[in-house]
Amino acid sequence: MIAEVYIDGATTGNPGSAGCGVYVKQGGSHWQHSLPLPPMTSHEAEFWACIKALGICRDLGFPIVSLRSDSKALVDAVEKNYTSNDRVRPLLSRILAEMEEGFDHVFLKWIPSKQNGEADSLAKRAVRTSVAEGD
Repeated sequence: MIAEVYIDGATTGNPGSAGCGVYVKQGGSHWQHSLPLPPMTSHEAEFWACIKALGICRDLGFPIVSLRSDSKALVDAVEKNYTSNDRVRPLLSRILAEMEEGFDHVFLKWIPSKQNGEADSLAKRAVRTSVAEGD
């Protein structure tokens, strides 16, 4: 069975306090993760959301994962296996390596922000936690 995974990154500035949200649905179950991150850019937070989601799905033992993100930069970079952004290039390499390890199939699809509400809320909660903790 395919795990549907909604991901989002958020920051208070660019760069600024950051967090990511991962919302996983599989069968009749769901998992919510609100993960504070160190200060970074909004693009970096989106890439970290993908990395965190892949780790969560691997830990849960899902062999087939359908990731959904409202970040065109992330989706385009993964589809092309390339980014010109020096800050996210190592993160892209990590994503591509993790997609090949431990999964039968991983799909990444762009979705409009209005379809990513759960992950967005979780990411914003993580940012508030990050700010409260003083990064």
